[in-house]
Amino acid sequence: MSEIPAASGPPPSHGGTRKAGAGDMIRSLLIILIPVLVITFIYTRNPPEAPVQPVEWRPQLAQARAAVDWPVLAPEGLPDTWVPTRVRWLPKGAPGLNAEPSLRNEWQLGFLDPERVYLELSQGDALPDDLIARASRQGVPDGTARVGNAEWQRLVSQDGRTRSLVRRADGAVTIVAGDVGYAQLEAYASTLSP
Repeated sequence: MSEIPAASGPPPSHGGTRKAGAGDMIRSLLIILIPVLVITFIYTRNPPEAPVQPVEWRPQLAQARAAVDWPVLAPEGLPDTWVPTRVRWLPKGAPGLNAEPSLRNEWQLGFLDPERVYLELSQGDALPDDLIARASRQGVPDGTARVGNAEWQRLVSQDGRTRSLVRRADGAVTIVAGDVGYAQLEAYASTLSP
């Protein structure tokens, strides 16, 4: 009987290495989970709020009131938590959008309310439909509101986000607009005074 020589070298491989254990699975999960957590943290954390820079609007209000014969409105008695962030007085003929001469005398004043929602007052004395469409974001009629002794038309943008109050009186159109409910717009409109 002949002897079979003993095999030398490593044992034959069956296509794999040792079986994966629980520790190996945990390490693999960590390798996948850590980048996912880092990406989630980067894209979901709230950035710090940028400080709001208030603007001084009263000098431009005085200019507007001196230049036109209709009542230029501004809020009175707002708490300090309302921050003025935008003001613009654009006399008729002055360079406006795209350096084109303005077709109307136009007054705009914007505030952030205490919840940091922007509300804007716009007034103009010519081409009222154009101004209303722009300030209300192409708003469509949504009823009326009574603020003090005045009746205002309610408008809502087609996406339902922006609501506006519109009043035509004394040679000008006035629009109060914001991404808030009508009650808040009406409360703000009640502070407006010539």
